[in-house]
Amino acid sequence: MDIIEELEWRGAINQQTDAAGLKKLLKEKKIGVYCGTDPTGDSLHVGHLIPFIVLKRFELAGYHPYILIGGGTGAIGDPSGKNAERKLQTPEQVKHNVDALTAQTTKLFGGDGHITFVNNYDWLSQMDLLGFLRDYGKQFSVNTMIHKEVVANRLEVGISFTEFTYQILQAVDFLTLYREHGVQLQVGGADQWGNITAGIDLIHREEGQDAEAYGLTIPLMVKADGTKFGKTAGGAVWLDPEKTSPYEFYQFWLNQDDRDVVKYLKYFTFLSKEEIDELAKQVEEEPWKRAAQKALAAAVTTFVHGKEATKEAQKISQILFSGNVQELTTVQVEQAFGKMPSVAVTAEPMNIVDWLVEYGIEQSKRRAREDVTNGAITVNGERIRDVEYVLDPKSAFDGKYVVLRKGKRKYTLAKVK
Repeated sequence: MDIIEELEWRGAINQQTDAAGLKKLLKEKKIGVYCGTDPTGDSLHVGHLIPFIVLKRFELAGYHPYILIGGGTGAIGDPSGKNAERKLQTPEQVKHNVDALTAQTTKLFGGDGHITFVNNYDWLSQMDLLGFLRDYGKQFSVNTMIHKEVVANRLEVGISFTEFTYQILQAVDFLTLYREHGVQLQVGGADQWGNITAGIDLIHREEGQDAEAYGLTIPLMVKADGTKFGKTAGGAVWLDPEKTSPYEFYQFWLNQDDRDVVKYLKYFTFLSKEEIDELAKQVEEEPWKRAAQKALAAAVTTFVHGKEATKEAQKISQILFSGNVQELTTVQVEQAFGKMPSVAVTAEPMNIVDWLVEYGIEQSKRRAREDVTNGAITVNGERIRDVEYVLDPKSAFDGKYVVLRKGKRKYTLAKVK
């Protein structure tokens, strides 16, 4: 399979500006390909992986990828996918986020020279207002711009001139990369179609209609139940291990629905067609083994966090599945329970019944006694059946935590003050 055939098999193409022309160019030349992201925060999340994974596939196929961090456009705000104006960030915030995302994407994709990192602040900041209006504003028809989906969707609620001009700035990015680096293809999410085509139109006006520049967008990722991919009850799933631990990240992928897992294997992993076909067969024949989910979780966690972090996440998962919480280290407890329900407790030893009621885990002493007597309460992996048991918060996990489980799955992390 060539790169386009592979992307089609993996379900990674939504729209192309000229499918036949692009396919021909890719066979003739190892072109530059770019994908950009604005520094709206100091970490990417799993949704950002969607276009960047495609960029990585182009790299593996021998093409030259460019990652653009929008230090310039990030100061403006992309209206795509938003039903209201973005809150403008301070220059200091933008700079901090640019540095953080550059470091993160470098770690993710490697700083070995195969991928080039650029910041559009380098050229956008050099333009003055008159130059922008004369050189670029004159090339864009307002009639055309307001019919772009990204703008049309905002006309009822309103859009500022600042965000209205965003598509011009992104078009300038494509033109700049085309001229200076030979970039001929822009990859983006489905909501970027209008911005991408604006860039191609600008290239044609500036460089001539025979200039070869193309756009490719990725389908909107939606789960089988109709909800948006990448969100959990706790919010976004971040690539920064400080925001979403490798264990939580691993669990996100491990918990994917059988109806989605093969699609995600195709999209987010670099497993071969034969390997994925075999896993798809196991989903059909032995779904209870969750072999496909395990392969997905291992592959994506390794790509983002590395092999050692994946092994650690798998180890924590096995320990929690067995119920042997006492085998966890303090750091592993922080990874596993960092976003679970928690309570702050004192370091003083206390009767188990009184402790459960004091910290709101049980509503009454009668209920607490029944649960203890029935073996429903586990403290740091030890099942407690004695209502006279004295719980010492400093007895495990370096005196920092008490891991309490009520029933089979309801965990509470007690943080010792």
